[in-house]
Amino acid sequence: MRAFGYTVAGSPADAVRIAASTPGSAFVAGGTDLLNLMRDGAQAHDHLIDVNHLGIGEITAGAARLRVGAAARMRQVAEHPGVRREFPVLSQALLASASPQVRNMASIGGNLLQRTRCGYFRDQASPCNKRSPGSGCPAIGGHNRGHAVLGGSDHCLATHPSDLAVALTALDATVHLLGPGGERAVPVADFYLLPGATPDRETAMRPGELITRVEVPRTALAGRSRYLKLRDRATFEFAVVSVAAALRTRGRVVQDVRLAFGGVGTRPWRDPGVEAALRGRPLTAQAIAEAGRLLLRDARPREGNTFKAELVQRALASILGELGGLR
Repeated sequence: MRAFGYTVAGSPADAVRIAASTPGSAFVAGGTDLLNLMRDGAQAHDHLIDVNHLGIGEITAGAARLRVGAAARMRQVAEHPGVRREFPVLSQALLASASPQVRNMASIGGNLLQRTRCGYFRDQASPCNKRSPGSGCPAIGGHNRGHAVLGGSDHCLATHPSDLAVALTALDATVHLLGPGGERAVPVADFYLLPGATPDRETAMRPGELITRVEVPRTALAGRSRYLKLRDRATFEFAVVSVAAALRTRGRVVQDVRLAFGGVGTRPWRDPGVEAALRGRPLTAQAIAEAGRLLLRDARPREGNTFKAELVQRALASILGELGGLR
């Protein structure tokens, strides 16, 4: 790791000002991903701006929405009584993430901005279009077991690693940003970008912007939600396939449903067409199977990850069966 400068910011505006006036800067809170990226050479910064003292770590479960400050720690959010009671999918996704030690340190903002766990991206000896645009994507013809079957391009197949981002996508969350141009809000569905020909550009954030908070609307759906994560080992492992689901039924008929998927897409994956196929129909094994096939209509599995197509359909059947009382 090369040497870097370090400044403790006193307010969000101060942090943004320092970033604008100091080329090569990055914001840091827990540092559980950023510092590893810098140590491994996958990312380099000349200056780090500590954002732990900006007053953006509060968690407020209000009547209309949940507000989570970007500097709040994963453990704090997962264990918050209002989150556990009214937004269980968020708590479950966070508790399924990383390890207790990491959850104690890692911030919500940092979790949303963590970089892919693609081995080629993290290996300086390998080419990678995400790390070095134009150098190639070895995963296309190489080891791609953990890579995406949805949303990939000829330039990148890497999956997004955040469990929390999948749950937030299912609940129509909004990411709030502060930058040189002022404040703005971006729906989480628009926050993550498909790789296309520019996989190095992963989010809709503009240069110098800081995540200040995440807001989640309080709905009846949010209160009846679950997160299912399938992985190779029980802890400190990223999803092979995951599903965040929220369901409201009347009798057996689906009144409303939200679904988001991890481990299968180049960003947290949500398909409104799949939700529409379930809405207004009795929740049956056949209806769920049809929705699963619809999800994969544009899938492009590679040699190493064809199994994900069946696995994600099984995961969808499992979580909807649990929420809908079919199991």
